[in-house]
Amino acid sequence: MITSLTNSKVKVWAKLKDKKYRDETNMFLVESEHLVDEALKKNVVVDLISLDNTLYSDAVIVSEAVMKKITNQVTPPRVCAVCRKLSETLVDDNTLLLDDISDPGNLGTIIRSAVAFGFKNIVLSKTSVDVYNPKVIRSSEGMIFHVNIVYDDLISFIESHSFLKIYGTSVVGGKKIKDANLGGKIGIIIGNEGRGMSESLKKYCQDLLYIPMNDTCESLNAGVSASIIMYEVSNYE
Repeated sequence: MITSLTNSKVKVWAKLKDKKYRDETNMFLVESEHLVDEALKKNVVVDLISLDNTLYSDAVIVSEAVMKKITNQVTPPRVCAVCRKLSETLVDDNTLLLDDISDPGNLGTIIRSAVAFGFKNIVLSKTSVDVYNPKVIRSSEGMIFHVNIVYDDLISFIESHSFLKIYGTSVVGGKKIKDANLGGKIGIIIGNEGRGMSESLKKYCQDLLYIPMNDTCESLNAGVSASIIMYEVSNYE
């Protein structure tokens, strides 16, 4: 059992909370049995770490203090795993384009909904939150392993994927989503939580979509909006 907080492996594992170190090593951490099981299915686990050997016989056993240092949670999980970053290839299918999404919880929700509603690809602008942020991974509930996720310049991506019908989102001047032609291969742009979609992307949109709502509520957050739109696309006939 590893009990020392200054153990060389513990130092490496703990540094994965830092995006810069995740980028340097191309590794990230997943926490909880469910997420570890998903990572094992994907065959990306480098180190399996546990408080005991009842769950995984080949895990490195650590003390609760070490687990808390690695995960930085008030109540540390029983198990976590260091994983290689995913290597994804996009497919010719419905795609979500995220323009400067900054909230980890929103991104995690969007990833879950993308899998639920059959969107195969997520393209994040290079200024968006890190998909390997621990809060993103936890809120995705393991669905990060079931969708293709890449970072790219959104304009370059749109220009090189002309088969996609691109729709933007706007609470002002948008077309009601029920009135839009959502057939074919669709690309949906979801804008930043505070600023919305970038003006530079609007000229690439076939239409801007709007989700009708009660006048008391001015807008929905990015995770909810993306989920509703993807649901409508998945049910379009």
